[in-house]
Amino acid sequence: MKKIAVLTSGGDAPGMNAAIRAIVRYGTSSGFEVIGTNNGYSGLIAGEFRPLGPRDVSGIIQSGGTILGSSRSKEFETVAGRQKAINNLVSSDIEALIVIGGNGSQTGAHLLNQMGFPVVGVASTIDNDLYGTDQSIGVDTALNIVLEAIDRIKVTASSHHRAHIVETMGRNHGYLALTAGIAGGAECVVIPEVEVSPEQIARVIEETYSRGKSHCLIVVAEGAYWNAMRLQEHFKENPSLGFSIRTTILGHVQRGGAPTAFDRMLGTRIGIAAIRELASGRSGSLLGLACGEIEATPYAEVVSHKKTLDLSILETAEKLAR
Repeated sequence: MKKIAVLTSGGDAPGMNAAIRAIVRYGTSSGFEVIGTNNGYSGLIAGEFRPLGPRDVSGIIQSGGTILGSSRSKEFETVAGRQKAINNLVSSDIEALIVIGGNGSQTGAHLLNQMGFPVVGVASTIDNDLYGTDQSIGVDTALNIVLEAIDRIKVTASSHHRAHIVETMGRNHGYLALTAGIAGGAECVVIPEVEVSPEQIARVIEETYSRGKSHCLIVVAEGAYWNAMRLQEHFKENPSLGFSIRTTILGHVQRGGAPTAFDRMLGTRIGIAAIRELASGRSGSLLGLACGEIEATPYAEVVSHKKTLDLSILETAEKLAR
């Protein structure tokens, strides 16, 4: 195997560029020719390939986002679309593919691998909802961005004696909200994994007020039924809580910015592991972090399992908020 391609797919995550850099530099030093695919699976179907050498990835390790671009492709969801992608790879003499991305991206990679084309995955999503890795590329940076926002919001919330609802990303996984809620000192955390009523949240706000605290912070995951907008509407109609309430939806700001040292190192380590996997003649697996080591998990296992959240941490968050 001499020629491999790399693409980034789905939502961008800080540290993707570190993974690309490691794949290119470690790959070329290991005797591979590395080809970049622009714009994810859409670029794969369109044959948007470009050679990448060590100088092409200079100065990108500190940059957020992805130099290869990313997109979602409806055509790739069809067998015909995936066959077109494989035909483009084969006609360009590319013998294997590395996919950097999250759940949807790795599901697509698994389908390509099932069609006979060698693929390995690099776990990268700020949602941290991907089975096969304890923590994926981008999570640490996103958490730090959320925490910076929470710290700033708490200052003004205390100054004005307010309750503040802060919504994080995470799709249907509550990791970001729960971890940021604990580290940010939130009085209440709302996640998709645990059903909660607005009346329960109201009681937390009222009890916080009655204890004489100067603010109340509620961190909500976007995938929770009672997300920030629903809670805002509910409390608008049911206002007697002691505190006045404000809402901040952090949104895509969580994906931006320079990756932390942890994400730069994680991207580098997993990128190198992906090259080693292909060099050993193995494919059909996701490379991720397990107990501090980079391990390969078969795609069949990744796509058939759902990553769960340790709900004992939620109990910890509730006790710490007293």
